[in-house]
Amino acid sequence: MSSVRALQSHSRVVGALMMRELITRFGRDGLGFLWLVGEPLLFCLGVLGLWALIRPEYEHGVRLGPMVMTGYMALLLLRHQIGWSLNALSANQGLLMHRGVAVLHLYLARNLLEFLGATAAFAAVYVLLAALGQVGPPQDWTLMYGGWGLLGLMGFGLALIFAGLAQRYAVMERIVPLLTYAMIPISGAFFMVSWLPPAVQEAVLWIPLPHAVEMLRAGVFGEFVETHWNPVYASVWSGILILLGLALTAGARDRLETE
Repeated sequence: MSSVRALQSHSRVVGALMMRELITRFGRDGLGFLWLVGEPLLFCLGVLGLWALIRPEYEHGVRLGPMVMTGYMALLLLRHQIGWSLNALSANQGLLMHRGVAVLHLYLARNLLEFLGATAAFAAVYVLLAALGQVGPPQDWTLMYGGWGLLGLMGFGLALIFAGLAQRYAVMERIVPLLTYAMIPISGAFFMVSWLPPAVQEAVLWIPLPHAVEMLRAGVFGEFVETHWNPVYASVWSGILILLGLALTAGARDRLETE
């Protein structure tokens, strides 16, 4: 029972921090917290519109709309999780004076917010494309949820890693945006593994991110589109990234106090 009470206590802290983050970031006027969904939604629709003007409707037998939707929304999720975690401590340093608030609570609150916002935006884009006849219902809901969930876990791990490095080395705050751009060609966001030569496929599948993206696409497209993914490999890497991130952020409170 004590573990259950502890979990409930942590959940209440994270929930309160999420509500506070919504208010401080988006305010109470205008659209307010709806921008959490609106921002990634507008980005994705903009990219969809641009690609529709310059690219053919089908590429390698895959329709452009759902291809961009699955790839770009996955990329946005990762970039937002990483970007909003970099200054999570410095922006909320005063909250650490409260005994019940831990460093991990701050990171969890921001990452959960970004995950929920990106998930809602993904659903909105999906419904819009379905209404336009660009995509049908998901062929495998479990695969789609599993791929998206693994992306969220990997994003959380990467966010912790980059945040821990940024706290140790100030220059990382300038380098991380460049690193997130460097993730684009290796993430699998704008290509499918089956499009690559066999030797390149083998090299790409050593990278964990394409496995989650391919799982997501397998859930959307089904067996009619060739996908390559290993859920165990992706899950193990998610755990490794999170553990490494936790190690890098350990002692963050003490480092803040000595600055």
